[in-house]
Amino acid sequence: MSDPYTLHTLDNGLRIVIEQMGDVRSAAVGFLVRTGARDEDPEIAGVSHFLEHMMFKGTEKRHWREVTIDFDRMGSIYNAYTSEERTVYFGWVRHKDIGKQMELLADMIRSTLPADEFEMEKKVVLEEIAMANDELEHLAFDFILEKVFEGSSLAWPVLGYERTLTPLTRDRMHEYFRQRYAPDNMVLVAAGNVDPSEIIGMTEELCGSWEASGTATQRSVSEARTGVDVLHADRFQQQFLCLSFSSVSAADNLAETASAAATILGGSNSRFFWNIVQAGLSPRAGVHHLDYTNTGLMLLYGACQPENAEKLVDAMREEAKRICTERVQEHEVDRVKNRRRTSLAVESEAPYHRLVQLMDDMEYRGSPRTVEQMLAEVDAVSVDTIHEYFQRYPINGAGHLASAGPRRWPEKD
Repeated sequence: MSDPYTLHTLDNGLRIVIEQMGDVRSAAVGFLVRTGARDEDPEIAGVSHFLEHMMFKGTEKRHWREVTIDFDRMGSIYNAYTSEERTVYFGWVRHKDIGKQMELLADMIRSTLPADEFEMEKKVVLEEIAMANDELEHLAFDFILEKVFEGSSLAWPVLGYERTLTPLTRDRMHEYFRQRYAPDNMVLVAAGNVDPSEIIGMTEELCGSWEASGTATQRSVSEARTGVDVLHADRFQQQFLCLSFSSVSAADNLAETASAAATILGGSNSRFFWNIVQAGLSPRAGVHHLDYTNTGLMLLYGACQPENAEKLVDAMREEAKRICTERVQEHEVDRVKNRRRTSLAVESEAPYHRLVQLMDDMEYRGSPRTVEQMLAEVDAVSVDTIHEYFQRYPINGAGHLASAGPRRWPEKD
């Protein structure tokens, strides 16, 4: 089978990754900016997400209203998002409109960060933070990372804090923008019914004059803490509990296995579902494998009535102990693998989903994988690889326990 990928790098360092999908009628294109919450200084925590908002607020060519209207004019399915390690801007259109979509995204990425919109958008972001803090699970999740990764750049939330964003100035944001939104810290990805030579030519025309910063992304390994931390929040009715354990990074050869193990333990029709949720201990409980460039976490979590906190934690620890000491069953592995195969089959037919997968590959592996290569990694997951994973990263120890809600447990009652 011929290689479906075209890779190219402009003189200013902007990398281009293209996947041809000739049997579809659409195309997706996006910019991956290698910057996120963990690349921020603590005193400006949240600037990456705030900056994402500002990219839509106007350029030298367009007023912010025109940015939104031009997306809709071409019928684009578009969005942007910020995580701990990246900021992404994308649009998915009919393949004949891919040039228009590229031009609009490239123009957006050079936002002027208009001063008259800066303070207004700051209010929007602060409202978003307030809304997030009104959700127990969101509040608890931020608290977990703050404690587990205490002292590292993974400790603060993507949204940041009111105390860091309120004093943030437009000049300070522009300094961050200039350093981080440089072409040598970005990747342009296109997938769908596209002509690679045309994509490269348009990228050169649109982005070739952008100046490199020479600032490489440096991320130190963040070691996960153990211990117990309690967040007292008496405005909620439920208690949220989470056990955290060190895990593999996104680039590790056991990453697919870790994801499968998490699904067996706490996904759909999982052990948590049958033995915790259906047992009436928690209305929602699960397991999530959280992975980054050079570290990862396995999170076991659940919500319950505050007086049932002990029972829920005991039940989660019992399931953790059992999966570490007893090999999982073949039928569990097969079920999870088949679900993953179906997801990959569906996603492989949609340019947007391939766009995201390619961005993952470029961020974590440095080169794209075909769907066949991804399926081969799924096929390699087995009872033995899951056993190997739990030998390397056991979850039957103390780990880190976080408790958030109206009860001061287990600190005190």
